[in-house]
Amino acid sequence: MQLIIVILLGIFSLSVSAQTNDKVKEDFQASSVNQPGREFPKVNAEGRVRVCIEAPQAHKVQLDIGGVKYDLEKNEEGVWTGESAPQDEGFHYYQLNIDGASVPDPGSKYYYGAGRWGSGIEIPAHDMGFYAMKDVAHCSITENIYFSEITKDWRRNFVYLPPRYFENSEKRYPVLYLQHGSYEDETGWASQGHTNLILDNLIASGKAKKMIVVMDNGYAYKPEAMQIAKNGYPKSSFEEVLIEEVIPNIDKKFRTKSSREDRAIAGLSMGANQTMRIIMNNLDLFAYYGGFSGTSNYPGNEKIDPETFLNGAFNDADKVNEKLKVLWLGLGTREPEVFFKTVGDFREMAEKKGINYTFYESPETAHEWLTWRRCLHQYAQLLFK
Repeated sequence: MQLIIVILLGIFSLSVSAQTNDKVKEDFQASSVNQPGREFPKVNAEGRVRVCIEAPQAHKVQLDIGGVKYDLEKNEEGVWTGESAPQDEGFHYYQLNIDGASVPDPGSKYYYGAGRWGSGIEIPAHDMGFYAMKDVAHCSITENIYFSEITKDWRRNFVYLPPRYFENSEKRYPVLYLQHGSYEDETGWASQGHTNLILDNLIASGKAKKMIVVMDNGYAYKPEAMQIAKNGYPKSSFEEVLIEEVIPNIDKKFRTKSSREDRAIAGLSMGANQTMRIIMNNLDLFAYYGGFSGTSNYPGNEKIDPETFLNGAFNDADKVNEKLKVLWLGLGTREPEVFFKTVGDFREMAEKKGINYTFYESPETAHEWLTWRRCLHQYAQLLFK
């Protein structure tokens, strides 16, 4: 009986392999995020990713993308080539695994994600026009370095300055504080997030107000917290850094409007969790909230008690509705179940309390950058109006 099962499994594996190979469309094109002059990685119309690397001494090379490792084949010159199954539209982190060592693909540009600098690739999306480079007026993104007395180290944020910011030295702008997710950093929104192109295109079409966007690093710890934590997770001081240092620094260096009605905050995943806590603790500073794939009850397994959740911040619905001009939530339709549950629990609580909010679903996307690009595109259109 065992022999029959093994034979059947072998036949099934061969048939799947042959079927997969037969279906591969040989219309591969160099990825839009390759390093200059590099032919690989490539993407075809099915969304398959093909990689190629010279490693003559290697015994096994794999493409690691989307949580799956795909074996590559070696030719007589020691060049390894292979491709993945079709990937979802949008941006994906990936890496190569060479004899057990995970390394970036030397052909791709590098991005900070999953707690490391590594390779990334774009699978062209059917709606990518909203973050495409177009012949419109473009922004400037500046690196803003500051010393934090709270964390006792040098930090930085990236600041989006809207088109023609430098042409009128008197004009002031509202500000959106936009945060990344876990194991990412302040480069995420300005790089793989395409904040500049999304906002430039919205502003050019008249769908969004001109604004400044500040993208800081959500990891901020006091030295003593780091010592106490050792190998654990130290207590975050990001809210303190943002409120006491970042906002005053931005208001001093740039031509901002500083009323609460001219200040918004948003974040993705971990950043959504952080920014919900921040705004509800500081309703005197912000009037707009955007949570992309996250809420502050993550990863809770119990229904939200509004009397205790965030110290009762949502218990007074009238106050919340008065203070928040926009309470916006977004989620991909293919997110992991935990995000459906936690965001769903928050929505249930809001509806029971009579709290106004807007909910958006990104079709056919998971917990990844196409979801969050679409979220920013939708959310930004509601700000400062």
